[in-house]
Amino acid sequence: MALYCSCHNLTIMPHQPYMLKCLQLAQKGKGNTNPNPMVGAVLVHNDRVIGEGWHHYYGMPHAEVNCLDNVSAEDRHLIPESTMYVSLEPCAHYGLTPPCANRIVEEGIKKVVIANTDPFAKVNGRGMAILESAGVALVSGVMEDEGWWMNRRFFCYHTRKRPYIILKWAQTADRYVGKSDRTSVKITGAESQQLSHKWRTEEAAIMVGYMTALNDNPHLTARHYKGKQPLRIALDRNKNLPQSHNVFDTEAPTWIINEHDETVLGNVHYIHLRFDHLIPQLLDRLHEAKILSVIIEGGPELQNSLIAAGMWDEARVFTGKMTLGEGVAAPVLRNEIYAFSQPSGDDNLQVYTNINNGYAYVQGMEL
Repeated sequence: MALYCSCHNLTIMPHQPYMLKCLQLAQKGKGNTNPNPMVGAVLVHNDRVIGEGWHHYYGMPHAEVNCLDNVSAEDRHLIPESTMYVSLEPCAHYGLTPPCANRIVEEGIKKVVIANTDPFAKVNGRGMAILESAGVALVSGVMEDEGWWMNRRFFCYHTRKRPYIILKWAQTADRYVGKSDRTSVKITGAESQQLSHKWRTEEAAIMVGYMTALNDNPHLTARHYKGKQPLRIALDRNKNLPQSHNVFDTEAPTWIINEHDETVLGNVHYIHLRFDHLIPQLLDRLHEAKILSVIIEGGPELQNSLIAAGMWDEARVFTGKMTLGEGVAAPVLRNEIYAFSQPSGDDNLQVYTNINNGYAYVQGMEL
């Protein structure tokens, strides 16, 4: 789509290289900033970058502060004459860190270029208002679609009041996810497994249904990629999962969704919900817990229920070369838009988004 200055109706294409740098910096914080967004910032003086930064970890200084602190001593006098590029509207509230909008004003910066406004209720235009009231010239909407895709988890959480939902499964060439007798079968190779574990470090939570938790006995942890462990969620309506199963170990915090009680035993939190209206209740509970994203790794019954309810945003499907002839059928997407495909070792990865949920993939961007 065409990009224009929101305040002066001038083309903003020349700003794109610096905003692209902001987006690239921002993604260095993937998986570590939840429940905050990923943000990158660049300070430019006469087409020379004099400072750059990104939000590294939740609770730590934001991108704008890191960018300003990155400016060398010999260049600090240039700050008031420079333009700051930042991928998201500067914050306007006191949380674990002071408002970035105030810091920009204090530094005397006269122009700020952003990709997206911040839908968080404590910001949502207030950061821009602080800058405008101080006489700072604003340009917004630069690479807006790219910024929207990058922070789709954050935007979904604040605009739809639920986590961003990613479906992920591996299927055979004839579209089965397992054998009819539920015995173990290895559909994809080591490269796909490692990529799946990388994804686990990037999402706030990982979830499976009861049959997957019982029969596959998954760890639901990132053992083949270094990073944060996601919150593990398993459905267990009648609390029948054996305590010896891996989801009860101490490797990561765990929610066991059941219909009997609510209690905490060590790192395991039993969550009491009604299973006749499970999905909306669960999504509300995850929203309350500030869980921005959930990757659903099985099984097909759970995934198909989310698909039927329209409660999915993205699907990542590995297809291996083997065939089974018969077995447990893979989930069937509805309202999907093909995003892209790529090889994963000997397997093929296909990615789709939900046409009804507004998070369209932008070519060239990372997942």
